[in-house]
Amino acid sequence: MPKHRVSGRRRAEPARPAPRPRDAHRTSRRRNGRWTGGSPDRVGQKLAMAAAVSGLVLMAALPTTAAGTSASAAGTVPERREVRAPESASISFTPVPLRGSQDFDTQLRAIVAASDRPGVPLGVKGSLSGPLETLRGTSGFGHRVSPMTGVAGEFHSGQDFSAACGTEVRAAADGTVVSAGWHPYGGGNRVVVDHGNGLETTYNHLASMEAAKGDVLARGATVGTSGSTGSSTGCHLHFEVLISGRPVDPMGWL
Repeated sequence: MPKHRVSGRRRAEPARPAPRPRDAHRTSRRRNGRWTGGSPDRVGQKLAMAAAVSGLVLMAALPTTAAGTSASAAGTVPERREVRAPESASISFTPVPLRGSQDFDTQLRAIVAASDRPGVPLGVKGSLSGPLETLRGTSGFGHRVSPMTGVAGEFHSGQDFSAACGTEVRAAADGTVVSAGWHPYGGGNRVVVDHGNGLETTYNHLASMEAAKGDVLARGATVGTSGSTGSSTGCHLHFEVLISGRPVDPMGWL
């Protein structure tokens, strides 16, 4: 018989839950480095709870105004700022002329001087003034049928302008007369004006020459009068533009 008597009733042990069935594919998912179990909502909730417990701060990305978006499109109004001029400032609303005759020559000298190769570009439109008050082009620059012989392929080294005999011929730009006299190769009475940096203009078939070698001419100054001297079939002006002695199309300059 036991030495001590057991008193009272024995306390019943709590019931244990049945073991949860093991997922047969759980190990393979872990090995692949990804977890596919559970819905996206539950996974997000677990991540948020873990971040909150560990003290991490979750940041929400808010849409910003893209570069180049106008203030009105972004829903904001730009701040208006008042701009004041000093009381001593001189303000005039008189329109300023775009350019005068002097500007033409300044522009021409700058273009010619800035050339990085022998000569200048084949054409700088508007940099030369017309040699006649009214320009009526007839035979152009380039190859043509000779009006004297009727043979095709003749190279015409300038631009012909129709003009009655005695019409005033003017200098196309500021320059110095380097030649004034008879041209033995068909130009008749011919004046050559040097504008600097390899740019020259010639005026051919003149009835009279009003400029002499060494004269310094301003743009628009009288060179002579149109005629039909030399190899010519009638009164007109044969006008040339030379770049380092090489003829180019004058219409690219007028």
